[in-house]
Parts: sequence; C-alpha cells; structure tokens
Amino acid sequence: MGSLAHWTGSEARALRRALRLSVRAFAERLGVGVRTVTKWEALGADTTPRPFMQSILDTALTVADAETKQRFELLLRQDGRAPIRDYYSSGPREWDYETWGDDLGRAGACLARQDFRFAADLVDRWLRRFAPEDLDNHGLYLHARSLALLGDLRRDQGDIAGPLSARQAYYRAHELFHELDVPRRVAQMELSLAVVEEMRGRLEPAACDYELLAEDARLSPRDRTRALLWVGTALSKKGDNDRAMAAMAAALQRFEQLGEPDDWSVAHQKLALAYRGVGDLGNAQRYIDVALTNQSADSPMQRVRLQTAHAHILLSDQATSGSGLRLLDETAGTSRTFGMSHQLSSIEAIRRAFEHLN
Repeated sequence: MGSLAHWTGSEARALRRALRLSVRAFAERLGVGVRTVTKWEALGADTTPRPFMQSILDTALTVADAETKQRFELLLRQDGRAPIRDYYSSGPREWDYETWGDDLGRAGACLARQDFRFAADLVDRWLRRFAPEDLDNHGLYLHARSLALLGDLRRDQGDIAGPLSARQAYYRAHELFHELDVPRRVAQMELSLAVVEEMRGRLEPAACDYELLAEDARLSPRDRTRALLWVGTALSKKGDNDRAMAAMAAALQRFEQLGEPDDWSVAHQKLALAYRGVGDLGNAQRYIDVALTNQSADSPMQRVRLQTAHAHILLSDQATSGSGLRLLDETAGTSRTFGMSHQLSSIEAIRRAFEHLN
C-alpha cells in the first residue's frame, strides 16, 4: 500500500515536496542524478520514469513517515491529479493505519482527563471514514478498538442504554474481536458490558459476570483483579456487605502484589463505602483516608469518584455532615463541568437520601 500503480514526473515532484527536500537533496536520497530529477519536474505528467526508477520511487514512498505520506496525498489533490483511488488500492493505506492508531492513543489520553468532545472527534472521524466491509483484518481491529473507546466515552458520560449507548458500542466491538479471534479483547468487552449492567442497576447479573471474569484466563492478572473488586462493588450496592468486603479485601491484596498503586487506592475507596454500609464509620474513615493520601492520577473522573465516596461517609455522621454537603456541592460542580451525568445522578441520589433522613 506504500506504492503507486504508475509514477510520472508530477508524482515525483509531489514526493520531493512532501519530503521537504531540495532537488539536489532528493536526487541524493534516490541515488539518481540531479538532471534526472530536474527533467521529471520540467515535463511533469508528460514523462514516465523508467521501470527501475519507478521501483526507487516506490521505496522512497514506502519508507516515508505517516506525515510525509499525508502531505504527498494532499499535494496530489491540490495539483489536480486523478482521484486518490486511482493511485492506491481500495480501502485504507498503510499511513492511514498509522495515523488511526496514533489517534486512538490520543483519544484514550483525552478520555482519561474527561475531554469528551475531542476524544469523540478523534474516534468518530475513523468510524465514519471507512465502512467495516472495506477493511482488512488490521482495519477491523482498529475499528473494534475505536468502538471500545466509544463505549468508554459514552459510559463515562452516563449514556449506557439505547441504540447510541455504551452498551451497543461494546456489543459491536465484542462481535468484531470475536470474529478476529482476539480472546483478550473479547474478554475485556465482556468486562465492560458487566460494568454497564451494574450501572443500569442489574446488580445480580453484573456480580455473576464479574465472578466468572475474575477467574477468566483470557484476562490479564490486573483485569481479573479488577473484576474481583467489582464483584464487591455490585454486592455492596445490593446490601450484601460481608461478601462484598471479603471480595474487596482479596482484590486489595492482589493489587498490592501486582504493584498497581492506583487500583490499590481505589480498592481502599470501595472498602470505605462497604464499611459505611454496615455502619462502621471508624473503618470507613480509615480506608477513605488511605485512598485520599495515596491517590496519584488526578483525573476529574477519579477526583469526583473519590470525593463522592468521602462526602458520603462524612454525611453519615452528624458531626461532619456540613463538611459532607459542601464537598458534595463541589463534586457536583465538577461533574457538571465535565459532563459526567452518571456521577451527577449518584451525587443527587446521595443528597436526596440524606435530606430524607434529616
């Protein structure tokens, strides 16, 4: 995919300009004479380099970086040459895949800091650009990764049900990864779907799915331990706090063994809420203090989750309820600013429950 079907002097000139080289430097890069390059550019489309020269130009294009290839394509368009599909085989080119992969990395980074708009733009541009039926296996893998990121995006925004939801994006990614026979990715999508089930309030099915995935060899040790932690989350929401705390404590120990400080901190946060659920505010405060002290990655989502848990614990004691309400107000403001509607709903539910009891 890094070569043309046919080179003329016009394409050779476009390649030189895309590489941002002088005529002399371009000739040296190709290992040809300066007069040869000058002739190509003077005659343009009316001259065709000899076959061995075509191969040299193919090689120069193939080894160029993705940005150079994109500039080359743009220059051909600007010069009024034939449509790109006449030059290249159908479907994405090699440099499309390179750029696509780079954009997915950038989208993941944007999602981590809750820059939802930019993350959506980066993902949507590729999902809209190529239809799955036009893609080879490499393209289908990137398409599935894009759907998985789209699911994460919609989940973090609270869009978890319906035709444009996180659930549907994860299902489509799951199907593609299954077709491509990528077991680890398939299992990751099953874990993401279990999270969505929990968010929809389907706690029993979610807990069962988590329990199975916590022992699933397709997943990495870290993902299996996360599944174990989330068994505890679902059970805690059901009010089964003893079983929940046992699962969470086991996950906490595994995260420590794996050397995962962020997950270890989150496990303390979850345990704090479970202790609050059984009325043990001393242990709840102890565990939330550890989570607050050891938080490292400070994304808006992580901050909101931790502060919501802290506020919930503070509201459970009349002596600290005023501080809890102020922290809840601050956290609600952050949720609105970053468009985290699911987190905002949780905050409002905590406030309503507090007002009902007081």
